[in-house]
Amino acid sequence: MAGRFAGKTVFITGASSGIGAAAAREFAREGAVLALAARRKDRLEALARDIEAMGGRALALECDVTRRESLDAAVAKAVEVFGGLDVVIANAGFGVTGVATALETEDFRRQFETNVFGVIDTFYATLPHLLRSKGRFAVIGSVSGRVATPASAPYTSSKFAVVGFAECLYHDLADLGVSVTCVNPGFVNSEIRSINNRGEYTGKPDPVPQFLVMSAEKAARQIVRGIYRRKPEIIITRMGKLSVFINRLCPCLVRVAMRAATKGRVHKTRKAKHGRPEA
Repeated sequence: MAGRFAGKTVFITGASSGIGAAAAREFAREGAVLALAARRKDRLEALARDIEAMGGRALALECDVTRRESLDAAVAKAVEVFGGLDVVIANAGFGVTGVATALETEDFRRQFETNVFGVIDTFYATLPHLLRSKGRFAVIGSVSGRVATPASAPYTSSKFAVVGFAECLYHDLADLGVSVTCVNPGFVNSEIRSINNRGEYTGKPDPVPQFLVMSAEKAARQIVRGIYRRKPEIIITRMGKLSVFINRLCPCLVRVAMRAATKGRVHKTRKAKHGRPEA
């Protein structure tokens, strides 16, 4: 298949659904071969079949980013099959939410294991291959990594961390020929808001009004284009861009508006089971 990534190998964590799966399909349309990594291998295999039906090539790799040996094995297999890596997308993640007074240190630790250390381990597991190919490393952050919101301290803190990590990597790798792109989506259609605080899929409907939600396919097109152009940051959705812009310009205004909108409501999340509301 011809395209902007023809002949390139793309490794994506968290590829079994949402942005990861949509990005995989879009990279395949652009000619890339895909190494698909996630815990749910049945979903990966179904996605790989879809990509192959499009005329592409994909490899399903069962992988848990919180276990370095699992990640190293997936990277090794991808390199064995495809010969190297040109693009790596650290996409695996979920959200722990709830008012901070109803959470515990363990909630933050569990969140950081996947959303932060999973990203860091993905970087180090793939770095030697990206240095050889002078490739592209992308981190899926969030608008929540630029704009803090109530009742989301673990998730928001984890995304602030990976946004900062990506900013530092951009400078550290620039002279080595490896580009770093931080992708900060707003509301995109995915399963993340139907996953509870333990990272388990609940099947609950998305609580966000659908007129605010961008399709994963549209987001994937923007992501692939931005990574191809080696952009340092991509903000997805108009609402996301507006939120980040206003927060940069006048953070006090955002703080006051958010406080007014949520005053008296935040602590209702205490009613969730065990004080750990589902995402």
